[in-house]
Amino acid sequence: MVIIRNLKKNELDFLKDMLYESIYMPEDEKNKMELLNSSSIKKYYEEWGRKGDTALLAIDENNLPVGAVWYRLFDESNKGYGFVDVQTPELGIAVTQEARGLGIGTLLMKKIIRQASEDGYKSLSLSVDPENMSAVYIYRQLGFIDYGVSETSITMVYRE
Repeated sequence: MVIIRNLKKNELDFLKDMLYESIYMPEDEKNKMELLNSSSIKKYYEEWGRKGDTALLAIDENNLPVGAVWYRLFDESNKGYGFVDVQTPELGIAVTQEARGLGIGTLLMKKIIRQASEDGYKSLSLSVDPENMSAVYIYRQLGFIDYGVSETSITMVYRE
């Protein structure tokens, strides 16, 4: 059994671990700290807790975190990879390797979509590598549609 709950302030390191896991790199294993400290990635967690920051954790029966989903607002001067507009939070998600294939990611996505709606957001965006076909398939099943392509990723949008 998995419980979904809000991220606690002392769990930011796990969120950063999941951010690293969410960056689909089939062949290109980069140094974790180097990647997390790059300016294009750091923006996803730096000063976490500002207005619009929301994260949920999946906790297993041993009370261990096995996945996370989060969203954050960006603006024109500091766009994320899946930036659409200033009213659309950009979403990220990852599940630990040992917990993949159990439906935890889908459960997290459904909960964060509901949370975003409760928080007053009419849309969510995300960026996904088109080669990560299982993720693209799940996002489409959940109602995300292709919005555009930037560099090596697809930007997808979910709208109420």
